[in-house]
Amino acid sequence: MLKHAKIFVAGHTGLVGSAIYRKLQSAGYTNLLTQRSYELDLRQPEQVNSFFDKYRPEYIFLAAARVGGIDANRLYPAEFITDNLSIQLNVLQAAHRTSVQKLLFLGSSCIYPKECAQPIKEEYLLTGKLEPTNEPYAIAKIAGIKMCEAYNRQYNTDYLAVMPTNIYGAHDNFNLETAHVLPALIRKIIEARDEGVDEVKLWGTGRPKREFLLSDDLADACVHLMESYTSEQIGGFVNVGTGEDIAISDLARKIADIAGYQGRFVYDQDKPDGVERKRLDVQKINALGWKAQTSLTSGIEQTIRWYEQQSLHTGAIRK
Repeated sequence: MLKHAKIFVAGHTGLVGSAIYRKLQSAGYTNLLTQRSYELDLRQPEQVNSFFDKYRPEYIFLAAARVGGIDANRLYPAEFITDNLSIQLNVLQAAHRTSVQKLLFLGSSCIYPKECAQPIKEEYLLTGKLEPTNEPYAIAKIAGIKMCEAYNRQYNTDYLAVMPTNIYGAHDNFNLETAHVLPALIRKIIEARDEGVDEVKLWGTGRPKREFLLSDDLADACVHLMESYTSEQIGGFVNVGTGEDIAISDLARKIADIAGYQGRFVYDQDKPDGVERKRLDVQKINALGWKAQTSLTSGIEQTIRWYEQQSLHTGAIRK
């Protein structure tokens, strides 16, 4: 990518999109195109086509999506599948119609079967049943992968697909009704600390293991792939993660130690755990010259600082 190329970062205010935007800025890219959701609704084909016709982006990072944790997926399955399918369909069609040079599609590790050998290799896609709690979202993301593959095969486009593990960091969603596990834990623990509460209730058993990657590390991987590789060289899609996981109970204690919370945790075992374990095989991305640089401890420290600054300065994060 030339430094003055027109690069559209779709979803630039979100967790992943904002990290990609920061990475591109720091790398010297000067012609970044962005639109907030109220300016451009990617679910509406007329708006998407009008934007592409007007601005003619050359490269696209498709980080826009409806995302959320277990409870959000349970409550809004129709929106999770419909909104994500609509965004992907509209952007890929417009990209092809206007001859975009290259596109990177962000998926999710939830695309893999519920009962999956560990660590999870890219080849395990579609080898078993999905985890029911997020099946609509996962199906939409699988469709995104297959759309990229289909366009590449039929039209010789260059659309990459990246499947990250659980992402966290600055600009994460801390709303307890829709947040993923790590930001939800940060908020619960810090509020308990600040309010002098000696007990924090957590969902499930605490036994499931999850892998976590800082959003800035994911952004680094995405820009690396866009700068250095074609979809043909990558061969399908690629996992992005650390290759290491941690039990939710241990994660909660790690966050508490970093935040200075001395209370105890109780587990609501009537709530779902999700899959028992989900750790990605990252041999492919490592062979492509990229490896995660930020430890989980350092990443949590950075995220807590960001959360506390936002809470202190705006109060908006607690809504």
